[in-house]
Amino acid sequence: MRIRRALFLLAILVLASSILPAQDYSGQGYVFVAPGFVTPGGTSASLHFGGGGEGFVYHDLAAGAELGYVGRFSDYGGGLGILSLNGSYHFQRDETLSPFMTAGYSLGFHSGHSNLFNYGFGANYWFKEHQGIRFEFRDHLNSSGHIVDFRIGFAFR
Repeated sequence: MRIRRALFLLAILVLASSILPAQDYSGQGYVFVAPGFVTPGGTSASLHFGGGGEGFVYHDLAAGAELGYVGRFSDYGGGLGILSLNGSYHFQRDETLSPFMTAGYSLGFHSGHSNLFNYGFGANYWFKEHQGIRFEFRDHLNSSGHIVDFRIGFAFR
């Protein structure tokens, strides 16, 4: 049921991005769904979904924020909210295929909170001027373990 809701939300955001095109490329947004795994308490499969945005602050350097939710398949209802604040560098951001790398701070929250570091890399494939597909690997980690994502999503600018 949660997967259906997440996919429905992704579809709405993609449609909205095609109706409201940006006039320049000073920023971009994205939504994603990400199968992966978590290691705190043993390795188990997980699903992470969310969205975020980035604003370019100097040439190909960007600052961004993202909000998501990750849960283990084996622990229904015991997920974790994640708020991330990142810096990123986009190679060839005006090209059809635009690779990037990112790193920053993440705050995990549920009944308490956890401080995490995250890093990742991926690429946006812009199939239209303002719409693309985003592929990304992301790892959130602290001394307790990892939350590893293999993301696919929609990007819009």
